[in-house]
Amino acid sequence: MKFAVLVFPGSNCDRDMYNAAIKTGAEAEYVDYRETSLEGYDGVLIPGGFSFGDYLRSGAMASVAPIISEVKRLASEGKPVLGVCNGFQILTEIGLLPGALLHNDSHLFISRNESLKIANNQTPFTNLYGENEIVVYPVAHGEGHYYCTDDIYDELIEHNQIILTYEDNPNGSHENIAGIVNKAGNVCGMMPHPERALETILGTDSGVKLFEAMVNSWREQNV
Repeated sequence: MKFAVLVFPGSNCDRDMYNAAIKTGAEAEYVDYRETSLEGYDGVLIPGGFSFGDYLRSGAMASVAPIISEVKRLASEGKPVLGVCNGFQILTEIGLLPGALLHNDSHLFISRNESLKIANNQTPFTNLYGENEIVVYPVAHGEGHYYCTDDIYDELIEHNQIILTYEDNPNGSHENIAGIVNKAGNVCGMMPHPERALETILGTDSGVKLFEAMVNSWREQNV
């Protein structure tokens, strides 16, 4: 399996994403936001950071980058797309995931480890976790409040799209939502950083299973 790790001006978790992919046995390459093709890639990783400085609205400028049409194409073909932190914001801006990300309720930047619950372990991103398993991922964001209308929330519940929830909601997200997938289940966005949770020496290795699940699911479908 070969991942494209997108790089925007201001991305700062691209190497973490690359290392996560390599650690779980996949191939990975950095792909500049100005590229116009993702031919030859089996999945897309959109890292955290501050794309284009987040001067307008987090992820808004990235949403019109040349590479985005190809991200949408791969998503429509059922290939896995993972966006973390700023990557999650980008996925909502380009319409691959519902809702929006707002300023934390505290209006402070939060950087710490967070306990989270696996709310749906039947997706290609979470199927190696136990039902309601508690994991620890770092968070590092100032605009991590997941917002959605009641109608969107009802749809998320109906289609079992909420995959990750906060145990101690740090940002005021609606119903503690930390991560969701699209209805097809192949596009995932979350604010916490599983790619920073790969080594016990760094405090947690809870993120390893997420990347292993992505790779294993792809291999099972492409034997």
